[in-house]
Amino acid sequence: MRPESVPAGRPNERSRAEITAAAVAIADRDGLDAITMRRLASSLATGPASLYRYVANRDELIDLMVDAVAAEYELGGPSGDWLADLVAFAGQARTIMRRHPWVVPLVIGQPSIGPHSLDLIEHILAVLGDHPAPTGAKLQAFAMLNGVVALFVQNELAGERRRNGQTIAQWQAAQAAYLHHIAAQGRHPRLARAMTPDPAAVAATDDALDLLTARIMEGLLGGAAAATDRD
Repeated sequence: MRPESVPAGRPNERSRAEITAAAVAIADRDGLDAITMRRLASSLATGPASLYRYVANRDELIDLMVDAVAAEYELGGPSGDWLADLVAFAGQARTIMRRHPWVVPLVIGQPSIGPHSLDLIEHILAVLGDHPAPTGAKLQAFAMLNGVVALFVQNELAGERRRNGQTIAQWQAAQAAYLHHIAAQGRHPRLARAMTPDPAAVAATDDALDLLTARIMEGLLGGAAAATDRD
């Protein structure tokens, strides 16, 4: 991503930030495929050629959009509990990715690095500042954290589309009724036992990401710390 420059000649009529915000609004409304220089220029009441004074091409524009989304995180100082901080970060990431669904496949397959994205990395390294794992393991944990949240959100959004207006509780009730019917036929005894209500089970689906994040981060960073201690 190139730094913003001030071209010679007449002053800029707009800023990169203004252009990026307009592009994010289009993508939020109509998806990433709707981002074209012509469409963006039309929304800004200007010509497509004028946008190339600010961005080199569509790829650079998308990098700027991703970095603008990264600016939405609220990054406080480390609490002293690295795992709680990572779980809280994952919760923020989920909220932001749901607000901007188009960013999910980019996080999974085409991560970009910009000023605000670097702020996120710096924040995670600060959270893990006293953790004994090597820096490489911490960076891998950050990449894994982003990927896990993106896949979680992707699955959530796909599930919402499949439910076609049903609430989670309604959809789960319909699925449970079918599974109980199948299990009652006796062909799946292990499934029948698994479906027996467990009072100790975590019932709140909103806790699923927290639990998933904690287990993965403990597995990654706990193992990395143990390996460091052995060296």
